[in-house]
Amino acid sequence: MDGGGRAMHGAIAESNAGAVAEQTKQLTYYLEIIMSAVPDNLKYAKTHEWAKTEDDNIIRVGITDFAQEELGDLVYIELPELGRKVTAQEQCAVVESVKTASDLFSPVSGEVVAVNEALVDEPEQVNDDAYGTWLFCIKANDPSELDALMNADAYQQMIEQ
Repeated sequence: MDGGGRAMHGAIAESNAGAVAEQTKQLTYYLEIIMSAVPDNLKYAKTHEWAKTEDDNIIRVGITDFAQEELGDLVYIELPELGRKVTAQEQCAVVESVKTASDLFSPVSGEVVAVNEALVDEPEQVNDDAYGTWLFCIKANDPSELDALMNADAYQQMIEQ
């Protein structure tokens, strides 16, 4: 290959490297979306709360990644009072973002036995890790009420519509 051919070959290689870098960037983006998929070990309400069953009929509650994305940056969370008795689908907390405020609902009937006090000062934790940040826990009167909630596949289908 002569000097001109090598230069052309080098330019093509550089151009291909740029295209590969762009494709890698796009693939990384899509992998992040897939990796943030809805966890299978939780139940989901139509109102975008997630519920995780713990020992002793304790239900840990948070909001979904979809919900926090729709709300935007959270600036305030009003948690339920400890000891409060709630019924399934009763409004019991509020999240406020720079865009709007949204009511949260209890997925089961029972008593509020824990609240995540750290969120009072740092509500953005929910934006950073929606499925790793719980808001409150309820000691369920009847854990079978969770059967009325969606599994991960059903919730994923709902939010894709």
